[in-house]
Amino acid sequence: MTVAVLNAMLRPMLEHRLPDWVEPRWFTSREELYDLAGVAEIGWFDTYDIPATYEATRRAGKLKWLNTLAAGVDPFPLDLLREKGVTLTNGAGLNAITIAEYAVMGMLTIAKGWREVVRAQERHEWLSDAPGKAELCGSKALIIGAGGIGSRIGVLLRGFGVEVTEVRRKPAPGVLTPDAWRARLGEFDWVIIAVPSTPDTDKMIGAAELAAMKSTAAVLNFARGAVIDQEALIAALNELQIAAAFLDVTDPEPLPPDNPLWSLDNCHISMHLSGRSQTQLFARNAERFLANLERFGRGEELESVVDLALGY
Repeated sequence: MTVAVLNAMLRPMLEHRLPDWVEPRWFTSREELYDLAGVAEIGWFDTYDIPATYEATRRAGKLKWLNTLAAGVDPFPLDLLREKGVTLTNGAGLNAITIAEYAVMGMLTIAKGWREVVRAQERHEWLSDAPGKAELCGSKALIIGAGGIGSRIGVLLRGFGVEVTEVRRKPAPGVLTPDAWRARLGEFDWVIIAVPSTPDTDKMIGAAELAAMKSTAAVLNFARGAVIDQEALIAALNELQIAAAFLDVTDPEPLPPDNPLWSLDNCHISMHLSGRSQTQLFARNAERFLANLERFGRGEELESVVDLALGY
């Protein structure tokens, strides 16, 4: 028997479908997770107490495979997992639908001046003209990081008539490589960031990149807050170097109440809610986990394995 330590929230989705070679141990609290971590050969330690998830990982001496529903795994002890020979699978792509919908919402919010429409309703004022007249159709979007989330954003935007250019590591027709997109920044109305958080992507959008964008362009960040140099962004928005920003992520999180981004009319902050705006994340990951269990039992390669050296 192989011991799998799992969050009891998942029990209704998993228990009746686990293979007979799996011995499940269910935890309902941080203390129970810590007690069970030492016997786990397979672990799905996700909790709302994020530090506890990482501490349990550190304590899991017998672990062979760790699963998480998170797409970004930068807070996990990746070096320790690599040292122990643990396979880590993540939730890459599971949030793609809801985050892509958020991206379209953010673009429409900016294009149609929706913030002013909402404010007018709060004042009980009937506007006689539209505060935003831009159309998505015919505009150009650059998606930096066209993985599961970025690719899904591209699918939706093409349906709106947006001309989409993607940035990926692997060359392909019509795709920009990581060394080529900066020279093309001035072509795009929308710059959408969906890259993994790694040392290579830290502050990849800085003062030079913002200066290279159109003054009418907007940047949207669904990656990590540190991917954008936040001080440079504040300056660019204040000076109208770019038209707007839509930030699902900031640095730090939560954003302190006195941070200037809160008060900028051309900055929209969605408080890292894009991935939470759904009810299907656990169910989707449960299906992937069960499929991977079958692969694990047969000694096959798992789906959505994280490269522990690259961090994604």
